[in-house]
Amino acid sequence: RLERNYSEAIRLLQTRIAQFHFDSQENKGYDQAALAFLQSLAGDKAGAKITAAQARSTLEPLYRDQPDNALAAVPLSLAYAAMGEKDSALKLAERAIMLMPRAKDQVDGPSLEENLAFIQTIFGENSGAISTLTRLLQTPYGGWVESFAVTPALLRLDPIWDPLRSDPTFQKLCEEKIDKSTAVQKAATQ
Repeated sequence: RLERNYSEAIRLLQTRIAQFHFDSQENKGYDQAALAFLQSLAGDKAGAKITAAQARSTLEPLYRDQPDNALAAVPLSLAYAAMGEKDSALKLAERAIMLMPRAKDQVDGPSLEENLAFIQTIFGENSGAISTLTRLLQTPYGGWVESFAVTPALLRLDPIWDPLRSDPTFQKLCEEKIDKSTAVQKAATQ
C-alpha cells in the first residue's frame, strides 16, 4: 500500500481470500474490508462496494453474536465506510473505542482511535481525524494498519491520509519529530 502498487496488493489479497482457510470469520471479514479499501484506493469504486458488502455479510452475524467484541466492530466499521454508510461506520468505530478504551488496553486501545481517524478522513471530517492523529503521535501503541503505530513518516507516505494533505495542521504533523520513548516512560508511570 505504501508503494501505491494497488494492483499487486489487490491480486495478493484476492488470492489469500480465495485460497486461505480462515480460522475465524473476523479474520476473513477483516481481509475483505481491507480488499475493499485497496480497490477504492485503486479507483475501483464499484468493486470496492461489492467487496465491502461481502465483508458486511461476513461480519454482521459475528457482531450480532458478540456485540461487546471491539475487534469484531473494527472491520465491520470499515466495511460500512467502504459502502458509504457514514453514520453506521462512525457509530461502530466509536463503539469499538468505548469497548476497549486506551485506559483499559494501552497497546490495542489507541489502534481503535486510529481506525476512527481513518473513517473520519473517508467522510471528510478532517478536523476530528487530525485531532485524533495528534494524540496518537504522542502515544506508544501496537498500531492498527499492518501493526505500525502512527508516525510523521507514516502520515507522509500512507495513501489513506491523502485527503488530509492540503490541511496545514496535518502538514505540521507530518514534519514533527516525535520521541515515543518519552511517551512510553510517561505511560509506564501512570
